Amino acid sequence: MFAKSFRVKSNTVIKGSDRRKLKADITAAFPTLSADELSELIPNKEELNVVKIYAHKGDAVTLYVLHKNPLFFEVEKRLYPTVYLLWRYPDLLPTFRTWSPVLQKLIGGADLMLPGVVVPPGGLPDVKKGACCAVTVVNNRAPVAVGTAAVSSEEMYSLGMKGRGVSTMDALLLQCFLHALKSKVKKSELPLLTSTFLRNHMFSCCPSGKQIDLKKSSYKKLSKFLQTMQQQYSLVRVKELSKGVESIVEVDWKNPELRSFSPPEEKDVEASPVQDGGRGDVPYHPPEITTLYSVSARLEPLFLDANKRKGATMHPAEVRSIITEYVKKNELVAENNKNYVTINPTLCDCLLEKSEYQEVESLKWDDLFTRTLGRMQECYQVVYPGQAPVIKKGHIEPIDISVASRGSNKKVTLVKNLEAYGVDPAAVAATLQHRVQASSVLQPVPGSRDRVSVQIQGNQIHQVGSLLLGMELIPFQKINIIIVVSGLINSVGFGFFFPLFFWNFRSLSNSSQVHPRTGQSSEKRQEEVVDRHPAVPAVFCQ
Repeated sequence: MFAKSFRVKSNTVIKGSDRRKLKADITAAFPTLSADELSELIPNKEELNVVKIYAHKGDAVTLYVLHKNPLFFEVEKRLYPTVYLLWRYPDLLPTFRTWSPVLQKLIGGADLMLPGVVVPPGGLPDVKKGACCAVTVVNNRAPVAVGTAAVSSEEMYSLGMKGRGVSTMDALLLQCFLHALKSKVKKSELPLLTSTFLRNHMFSCCPSGKQIDLKKSSYKKLSKFLQTMQQQYSLVRVKELSKGVESIVEVDWKNPELRSFSPPEEKDVEASPVQDGGRGDVPYHPPEITTLYSVSARLEPLFLDANKRKGATMHPAEVRSIITEYVKKNELVAENNKNYVTINPTLCDCLLEKSEYQEVESLKWDDLFTRTLGRMQECYQVVYPGQAPVIKKGHIEPIDISVASRGSNKKVTLVKNLEAYGVDPAAVAATLQHRVQASSVLQPVPGSRDRVSVQIQGNQIHQVGSLLLGMELIPFQKINIIIVVSGLINSVGFGFFFPLFFWNFRSLSNSSQVHPRTGQSSEKRQEEVVDRHPAVPAVFCQ
C-alpha cells in the first residue's frame, strides 16, 4: 500500500478525547497488549499526530505517529499495527513465515500465496478469515508485512497449501539451492559447472511431487538466479572460467543463511527419468553434452602407463595431464628450451608421419597435444537428469534451422536434429503451430529411419529461435541458422538476429556454419495442483 508515493491531506495533533478513543480501539483490537505497554505506546503527555493521507490508488488512510514513528494506520475503519510497531512487539499478531525471495514480491504489492508459506513443525497459527496477521521471512523474527488472512487456517490445510505464483518457484529454487550446498556439494568439487550443479545437485534436492522449472520463476535463467545468490546473499561466487561457460568457484560455508538452513528429511525415492521435451508432465531440461576422446590403436602405447587401453574415453584435460606426466616421467623436456619436447621412439610411432621420422626431433607442447587429440577418436557424452551417461562416437550434430523456397513465392522453415537433444519434434511442431498460427508437418529425414524434421509454413526463424534459445532449452553453440531462398544461401548474422536475442548469446557468427559451395550444413504446473483449487492467497498484504 505504501510502496508508491502517497498524498498527505492533513497532519494535526490528536485531541484528548480522540486519544482516549484510540486507546480503547487499540485495546479492543489487540487484547494481548498490557496496560503498561499501551501507556508506553500512547502516552498521555506526549504529542501524538494524526496524519490523513491518500494512497496511490486513492484509499483514505489515517496514520497515528509518535515522535515521527508511525505506530498504527486505519483503513476502512479498521486498525492495523505498522511494521515498525511489530518490531517492538513481534508477538502482537499471528505470524506466517515465507522465504526471502518472496519478500520482493510482497514489496511489489503481491499477496502472499499459500505455496509460499513455510509451515513450521508446530503447524500454522490459528486464524480466522479476515484476521489481522503479520508476515516474516525464514530465520528472522522481525515482521516485514501486515495484512489480513484471506482464508482461515482450516481452509489453508484443506486446500493442501497449494496455489500458483512466481513466488512459489522462487521459494522452491532457494530451498533446493541451499539444500544442495549444504548436503551435496563438497569443497573438492569446486570449481563446479553451473549446469552440472543444477542437474546433478539441485534437481536431486527437489522435494517429491515437485519439479524445478526456471521458466516459472522470476529469474527465468540459471545465470540470473546465481547472480542474485552471489550479490544479495553472498552465498557463492560465480566466474566465467572459459568463454560462455560459468562455474561456481567459491562457496561461503559460514554464511548465516546456509548455516541456519535445515535440509528436509530425504526419502528413498527412485529417480524417474526425465521425459522428452514437450511430452509428459516433467518440464524439459537440456542434456549436459561433453566432448570426449577415445584412445585409438595407434596411440595405445602412449597411454599404457595410465592404464588406458584402446577404446577408453577421456576428457581433453585428462589427455593433456596423461601426456604431460608421460613426458616428465621419461625426461623428454628439452634441456635448452622448456617449450619443446624431445621425440622418443614411442612418440615417433604414435604422432609423426612417415615422412617426418628423419626430420622432426622435437615438438612444441601445443603441437604435441594437438597431434595427440587429432589422432584420437572424437566422441561425446550425453547426460540427462536422472539417467546414466550415454557415450556416442563422432560429434553431436547441431540443430539446423533453415528457410527454403517452395514454389514461386512460398517459404517454409525446416528444423532438424531435435532428437539428438531429447526434444520431441511433434511437441515443437504443435507449439509453433499454436504460436504463429501456421500449418506444421513432420517429414522423415532422407537416409534415416527414426529421425524427422519439422516443417512450418513461412519464415519462422525468430519464433523457432525464441522457443529453443529464449528459455535456455538449447545452448546457442548447438544451433545452425541457414537461409536458402531461390538457390541463394545466407548465414544469419548480427543485423538480422542479434537485436532480438541479445540476452541469449553474444554472437551468431560462431554458430552459423554454411558450406561455401553446397550450402548444406509442456508445460505442466510444477506442483500437482488440482483444478478445483484455484490460486489461493494466504494473506492479503496491506
